[in-house]
Amino acid sequence: MANQMTEMLKGTLEGIVLQVLATRPAYGYEITARLREQGFSDLVEGTVYALLIRIEQRGFVDVQKVPSEKGPPRKVYSLNTKGREQLGEFWRAWSFLSEKIGKLQIEQSEGEN
Repeated sequence: MANQMTEMLKGTLEGIVLQVLATRPAYGYEITARLREQGFSDLVEGTVYALLIRIEQRGFVDVQKVPSEKGPPRKVYSLNTKGREQLGEFWRAWSFLSEKIGKLQIEQSEGEN
């Protein structure tokens, strides 16, 4: 089950992080902490940082370097227009998939009765 959850998370993590950033700008550790608070307890910080690099390269976020009390400046990510469009596409795809999977689940349970 854990392996299946990991694979499903890989496919949706971009949309999840974009949704976190839609709420307010954040830096990598803060994003990871928010997701852990939401129950994504096995999420590795390095996974989030790698994803942030990808979404920055794809132009979905704006990045601002903010001074840190404990070392080098932090990169604070904020969702931009292109990122909001991508987030909208993510939620449309999610709605489609969840609807279709829900129907399959209902058909399966009806077939068992």
